[in-house]
Amino acid sequence: MIRIDERSPTPIYEQIVQSFKALIAKGGLAEGDRIPSVRELSATLLVNHNTVAKSYQELERQGVIVSLRGKGAFVTKAAEEPGMERERLLRLRAELRRIAVEAHHLGIGSDRLQAWLTEEMQEYGRDRDA
Repeated sequence: MIRIDERSPTPIYEQIVQSFKALIAKGGLAEGDRIPSVRELSATLLVNHNTVAKSYQELERQGVIVSLRGKGAFVTKAAEEPGMERERLLRLRAELRRIAVEAHHLGIGSDRLQAWLTEEMQEYGRDRDA
């Protein structure tokens, strides 16, 4: 389900956020599915519960999950909150800009980069505009 790379420069809480988003994108989790509690996931991953709680707060802030008191946390519909969607789109655009600059410095052309992006989008079932 979720794996943590201790050697990754990406903080553990971000790895958890990205892992959940990838699971949802690949269909491993669907709208309405309950996700493990903070305590359950921290025990499974052997990480501090505060780290998992931070991940869940970020997922909730982004509108990916919703927490229901006494019931747990559940996957929500994609891009439910318009303001959050805009913020996430701006961050995505900035990340694409960063990748384009890096590709330029590595001598990777747009055709190759687009092919890679298409490959990745197909893995998540999104190879065309939403």
